[in-house]
Amino acid sequence: MNFDDLKSEVISILSNATSTREDKLKTLCQYLSDTIPYYNWVGFYFANHEAKTLHLGPYFGAKTDHIVIPFGKGICGQVAESNKNFVVPDVSAQDNYIACSFTVKSEIVIPLFVNGESIGQIDIDSHSIDPFSEKDERFLEFVNEEVAKLF
Repeated sequence: MNFDDLKSEVISILSNATSTREDKLKTLCQYLSDTIPYYNWVGFYFANHEAKTLHLGPYFGAKTDHIVIPFGKGICGQVAESNKNFVVPDVSAQDNYIACSFTVKSEIVIPLFVNGESIGQIDIDSHSIDPFSEKDERFLEFVNEEVAKLF
């Protein structure tokens, strides 16, 4: 997978002047899921720092019951506290994992910063064990840098 080839489409989706921010993010989620074979669920969670909770934003993939996640709970909740990338090659090896579906085998979560403050994250589930590399991390950091421009 050559992630550099995808960057111009990411920019194009996010710069669509006729779409709302929500529509841009949903379109982006679908694009990533459709384009990268091992991205099986792609979504954004946004932080409520007062309540110390994450709230599900636009996503593409199977319906999820995880609409609100407390900071510290699951992979997303841990990223909300650490503000660091978290790559989980095999979710079954994680004690603090919130199971979304038995089909999910791995997960990557990258925090989203606006003006140095974490406002949320992009969360990606895969049906494959250990598909994510450092290239995924760098690409998703780029995606979040572009998304941050919408805020």
